[in-house]
Amino acid sequence: MGQKVYLSNYEIEDALNLYFSKLKMDKEKEIIDTENSAGKITSMPIYSKISSPFYNSSAMDGIAVDSEKTLGANEKNHIILVENEDYIVVDTGDPIPKEYDAVIMVEDLIEVDDKSVKIYKSVAPYQNIRPLGEDIVEKSLIVPSNHKIRPVDISAMIAGAVNEVEVYKKPVVGIIPTGTELVEPGSNLKIGDIIDFNSRTFKAQVYEYGGIGKRYEIVKDDYEKIKDSVKKAAEECDIVLINAGSSAGREDYTAKVIEELGKVYIHGVAIKPGKPVILGEVYNKPVIGIPGYPVSAYVIMENFVRPIIENFIGEKPYKHKSIKAILSKRVMSSLKYFEFVRIKLGKVGDKIVATPLSRGAGATMSLVKADGILEVPQNIEGIEKQSEVEIKLLKDEEEINNTIVCIGSHDPIIDVIADLMQVKGGAYYLSSAHVGSMGGIMALKNNETHIAPIHLLDMETGKYNVSYIKKYIGNRPMALIKCVKRIQGIIVPKGNPNNIKSIKDIRDKKLKFVNRQRGAGTRLLFDYNLKKLNISPKEIQGYEREEYTHLQVAAAISNGDCDCGLGIYSAATMMGLDFIPICNEEYDIAIFKEFLNMESIKEFINIIKSDKFKEKLDELGGYDYSESGDIIYI
Repeated sequence: MGQKVYLSNYEIEDALNLYFSKLKMDKEKEIIDTENSAGKITSMPIYSKISSPFYNSSAMDGIAVDSEKTLGANEKNHIILVENEDYIVVDTGDPIPKEYDAVIMVEDLIEVDDKSVKIYKSVAPYQNIRPLGEDIVEKSLIVPSNHKIRPVDISAMIAGAVNEVEVYKKPVVGIIPTGTELVEPGSNLKIGDIIDFNSRTFKAQVYEYGGIGKRYEIVKDDYEKIKDSVKKAAEECDIVLINAGSSAGREDYTAKVIEELGKVYIHGVAIKPGKPVILGEVYNKPVIGIPGYPVSAYVIMENFVRPIIENFIGEKPYKHKSIKAILSKRVMSSLKYFEFVRIKLGKVGDKIVATPLSRGAGATMSLVKADGILEVPQNIEGIEKQSEVEIKLLKDEEEINNTIVCIGSHDPIIDVIADLMQVKGGAYYLSSAHVGSMGGIMALKNNETHIAPIHLLDMETGKYNVSYIKKYIGNRPMALIKCVKRIQGIIVPKGNPNNIKSIKDIRDKKLKFVNRQRGAGTRLLFDYNLKKLNISPKEIQGYEREEYTHLQVAAAISNGDCDCGLGIYSAATMMGLDFIPICNEEYDIAIFKEFLNMESIKEFINIIKSDKFKEKLDELGGYDYSESGDIIYI
C-alpha cells in the first residue's frame, strides 16, 4: 500500500457539523427496571402513577382525633378524651383512619389515666397530618424526556409507583487496538513492545460518557486483518473506534480500510494534538480512526467520540461549577447546624435568582427540582433576601442561563410545555413554581421570574388579568401571551354521590370542601361566587384547608378526604373524577414586554402555537386553544 496524505484540514466545529450532518444515528429505546436506571436518559416524560404518600399519615407522635371534638379546649377549659372513643395513639408515619382528621402532639397531652388524656387547646382539621400527595401527586411530572436519571429521580419514580422506565439504549462501542508493537498487559516485555493501555482507557471513557465499551483483540499492522476486524465490529456494534494507523505512514491503513468498507468524510482536523483523526462510517455506523499517541487520543475522545455517544443517548454535557446568585427570599437557619438548602436558579435580566425550595425532610421532589445547593455556615442564623450567595451547582450553568423561570398559577399544561421544550434535545428549559396567580404577579414585580401564568377575575368587570397587571406592576410595559381558555368547576367523586349541582349545594349539604391557597386565581374565583351567593366562607366546611395545585385538590377528593373542590376539568379527568362546570376562564402568561425578544420566550410561544401542544391539550380535555400564542400589549 502506498502512502496517502491527509484528505482535509477542517476546523473542529466545521468538522463536527459536517460529520453529524452525514451520520444517521437512530436512538434505540428499551424498557428497564427503574431501580437499575441510574445514568440512563429518559425517552419519554415520566409521570407518577400514585401519590406519595398515598395515604394520610401522622406527622408527629401523639394521638389522632376528630378535630370537632377538640373545639373549645383552652387553658381554662380542659377537655378529656377517651382512647378508642375519641382518639387512637399514633406514631410518626402511621396511617390516619378516615374518622380522624388531626393529630395532637404527645407534648400537648396531659395524661389522666391509661385510657384517657386531657387537652388544653383545640386543633384545626389536618393539623399535624401529612396529607396524601404532599410530596408527589398522582399523574404529576416527575422527570421530563431527555433527562439523565439520578439517584434522587429513582427514589421519586419508585415513590410514584413507576417501576419500569423507557430509556435510550446505551450504544455498544467497538474498540479495535491496532499495531504490531502492541502487547497485552502482563506480557513478558521486550524492546519495541508497547502495552495496549489506550483501548482500556477508551473503554473507561465510553462508560463515563454513557456507552458500553466492547474491546476487540489487538490487530497487527496487516491490511486484511484490520479490514476483517473493522467489518466484524461494524456488524456487532453501534460505533467503532480504531486506535492507531490514522496517520499517513506506510503502515497506516485505517483510512483506506474505512474507505473500502464505507465512507471517509474527514481525514485531518486543524487541532494539535489529534490532527490525523479520521471520521467515517461503515454500514451506516460511525467509525473513527484515533491517533495512537495517548494525548492525541484523549483529545479526540473528548471532542468527537463523546458528542456522538451523547447524541445516541440524548445526554447533554454536564460540568460541576459554583455560581454567584441573588436570594429571592430570606433563608432562616440555626446556629446548631451547617445547613444545605436546595435551590432553584434562573437568570432573570442580568442577575441569577436563587429561590430556596422546600426544606422538608420528606420532600423528595425538592431534590429532583434543585439546581444547586446553598451551604449555610453553622455560625450564622440566616441570610437576608437580596444577598449575594454562592451556589454549588447540580446542573450545568448554561442550562440555568437558558431556563425560563415560570412562577404563578398551576395547570398540568405547564408540565406539557416543559416536556415539549426538551423533545429532540431542545436548547431551552422551563422551570416552574406553583404559588398562585397573585404569587406570580408579585414575582414579576420583584423581578424574580420571566413569566407568570395567571387567571385573575376582576370582580367588578368580570374580565380577566389586565386590571391586576395594571394595579400591581405599574407603568413598566407589559404583555399577555394568550395561552388557553379552560373550564373551571366543582370536582367531585365518580358518580357524584352527593348530587352536587352548584356551589350553593356545598354549603346546604354541609359537604367537606378542599380549597386552594391564598392568592390562587381559583380561590379568588370561589370567593367571587360565594359573594354573589351571599355565602360566608365560614359556612363552607374545609374552606381553610389549602392545596397548591389542581392535581392535589383532585387527589384529595379521589382519596375520599373531602367531598369536592374547585378546579379545572383536566385535573378531574386525569384522576378519573366527575366535574360540574362553573365557568370558562382565561389562563394567560403575564410577561414584561422586553422579555418577548428572548430566544427562549420565542421558543415558548412557538410551542404553545404548535400542533403537538394542541394534540396534548386534546388528550387532557377541557381547553380552548384558539388564541394560543396571541400577544396583547398592556
